Amino acid sequence: VNDTEFTMDYYVEMLKLEGTGQEASYLSYIADSVAQDIQRNELIRQGALELGISVTDEEVKKELQENDLPNKELYQDLVRQQLLTERLLSTHFDPQVPLYATQRQVMAMMLESESQALEIRGQIESDEDFIELAEEMSLEPFSRNRGGEFGWLPKVILQDMLKTSIVDDIFSHEVGVLSQPIYDEEVEKGVGYWLVEVLARDEEEEEAHIQIMLLGSEAEALNVKSELEAGAEWGDLAVEHSQLKGVKENRGEWLVSPGEMEPVVDEYAFNLNLDPGVISEPLRDETMTTKGGYWLIKVLAEDTNRRVNTEYRDYLKAKAMDEWVNSLLDDKSNIIVNYLDAEKKAWAVEQAARG
Repeated sequence: VNDTEFTMDYYVEMLKLEGTGQEASYLSYIADSVAQDIQRNELIRQGALELGISVTDEEVKKELQENDLPNKELYQDLVRQQLLTERLLSTHFDPQVPLYATQRQVMAMMLESESQALEIRGQIESDEDFIELAEEMSLEPFSRNRGGEFGWLPKVILQDMLKTSIVDDIFSHEVGVLSQPIYDEEVEKGVGYWLVEVLARDEEEEEAHIQIMLLGSEAEALNVKSELEAGAEWGDLAVEHSQLKGVKENRGEWLVSPGEMEPVVDEYAFNLNLDPGVISEPLRDETMTTKGGYWLIKVLAEDTNRRVNTEYRDYLKAKAMDEWVNSLLDDKSNIIVNYLDAEKKAWAVEQAARG
């Protein structure tokens, strides 16, 4: 790594340490990542030095003694890495994260369809409890687990939590007003609805020729079913609406055997009591992930200069450091040469497995 060299003995010792108590197969699995860890740790040491941040040998020795660790090169480097990380976070990255920021106290839940969101909104307006409804109905995990109470949050934290454009709506929404349903095409939820039509079954070969679509809500599935019953082409609607992978290639048409599809589809496709040619009702499937949903949000209050929670600041500091480390790894001026080939890694794994 630039001017620093690492021996095979060092690599084997690192393998032993990271694979403590594991089988040789696990050591083979981590062989590449261990080499990457060595490279990463050294780049951090060198990068920190360029920032004027270092750890003395005396500090490393003291830490080794206090934690009863062997005074060996590998342990020296790992302790130095730990101390450097703490120092980088406290002296270099801490000043980059503001102590105070504009924050909003937010309540939010995510529903599968506009009609459902309007129904829930009506219940809230009729004084039903937002928290209880969010715990029962919200399809976004964080909001469901907290009963819709996001608490006080700066925008950057909420963006990392939700990772959708709904955050912009939250930070522009009028304080104290329960929103109308806001569509979010990016959000993912753990539910989907199947429409299934069996074209033909071959009981002898145990095969079914089926058409299927995976939709994001019951309301959408019902609308698509109405279009199909009015004469629309299955393939056209599948390409337009279905969220199942491969739909553009097969236009929603499959030849399947028992056990190949999700259980709810399988059960319908091979139910001999159901005649071919009948489009199913929407089949709810909580094992599937689909995109799209409708948010209800209410901003309870805003503070333009509120102290950022320590937990959130620690998260932002760690994130800033990760970005810095990735920039070191991506920096083409750093010269990294890995002499490990398959044979050398296999030999190192064998040595490490012997203990």
